[in-house]
Amino acid sequence: MILLLHGPNLNFLAYRPAKYKGQITYQELISHLTEYGKKFAIELICKQSNSEGKLIDILQEFYLAQDGKGIIINAGAYTHTSIALHDALEIFTIPIIEVHLSDPSQREKFRHLSYLTAISQKVIKGKGIKGYEEAIEELA
Repeated sequence: MILLLHGPNLNFLAYRPAKYKGQITYQELISHLTEYGKKFAIELICKQSNSEGKLIDILQEFYLAQDGKGIIINAGAYTHTSIALHDALEIFTIPIIEVHLSDPSQREKFRHLSYLTAISQKVIKGKGIKGYEEAIEELA
């Protein structure tokens, strides 16, 4: 089982600038990745929240379940601001892969810092949906 966790505004992919996120809706993304995971006998648990506290609650529940194979996280804007998410993730001994549809280093300067990179085994950015596929394959 892999936790696929999305942060704020990713549920509104279809409404965000296509130059950063592409033309896919959040539901299309989740459907595609769920099916893609099945190719590797991977069950994805897909969660999204616009609330930092809710994201931490999801991580803590996943940790307590103790049956996860890995975490794929796109924390959205919290990538660049949340020490709390960093702290929630650093307790895990399973692999964590940070994924971004766009490449934050090619965007505004405030997006260049990631508080999650230090605790991630891999960072995949700027590959669109293919980045998530790569993360699933890495954890399979």
